Amino acid sequence: MRESIPKEAKRVPALDRGVQILDFVAGAEIAPNATEICKKVGIAKSSAHGLLSTLCELGLLVRRGDQTYSMGPHVARWGAAFERQTDIGREFAQIWDTATTLPGATITLSVLEGDRVVYIGARNSGATPWVDFRIGMSLPAAFTATGMAIMSRMSNAEIRAQLSNGLPAPLTPYSVRTIDDVLENVAAARAHGLSIDQQQTREGMICLGAPILNAQGRAIAGVAVSFPVEEFDDLREQLTKEIKAIAETLSARMGGG
Repeated sequence: MRESIPKEAKRVPALDRGVQILDFVAGAEIAPNATEICKKVGIAKSSAHGLLSTLCELGLLVRRGDQTYSMGPHVARWGAAFERQTDIGREFAQIWDTATTLPGATITLSVLEGDRVVYIGARNSGATPWVDFRIGMSLPAAFTATGMAIMSRMSNAEIRAQLSNGLPAPLTPYSVRTIDDVLENVAAARAHGLSIDQQQTREGMICLGAPILNAQGRAIAGVAVSFPVEEFDDLREQLTKEIKAIAETLSARMGGG
C-alpha cells in the first residue's frame, strides 16, 4: 500500500531555498553571480555556497568562468519528462465540465497541423446543432478561432509560410479570402489575447479562442468556445472570461505561464 504524505508535513527549508535559486536563475535575463542570488533569495553567503555547490554537482546549475550561474543540463531531462508524461487532451477532459458555468457551450481543443487544425478534444452541445466536432476532425486554420489563436503566437513570416499554398475554398460567405485578411484577424487576436471566428466555419456560430502555451511560451494548442450568434452579445463578457480561464489553466498544466 502506497504511503501517503501527511497533510501537516512541513516544507524542507533547504529544498525550498534550492528551488528559489533555480527559479531566479531560470528567469534571469543575465546570468547572476552568487552575491546577486543571495540578495534575491535572501540567504547568507555561507548558506548559499553549499546550496550552489550541490546544485552544480547535480547538474541543475552550471558555474561559468566569470563566476555566474546558468541552468544545468539535468533540468532539460525534467522538461522532456514533463512533456512526455503530460497529455493535453486528458487535462482538457478533466477541466471542461468544472471550469465553465456555460452548460450550453460547445468547447473544443485543437492542434495545428500544416494549414489546418485537428481537433483532439470536444464537448458538443445542443446550442450548436449545425456542427458536430469530433476527435480527428480538421478544418482550415485560417477560418477557425483555435487556428487564429495558435497563429497569434507566430510571426507574420511564419504564418505566411504556414499558409504558403494559399487559402482553401470558403466554408461560409464570412470566411476570409486572403492571407492579409488572416493576418489582420491574427493581429486582433494578439492585441486582445483572444481570437474570434465570426461565422467563418459555420453560419450562425461565433467562436472565441485562446492559445495553450508551453514553458517556452510557444502555442502548442488552442481552445475555443462556440455559441449561436443571437446569444453572443449577451454572453460575450462571460464567454471571454471563461475561455481565458480555461486557456490559462491548461497552459499552467503544460508548464506555461
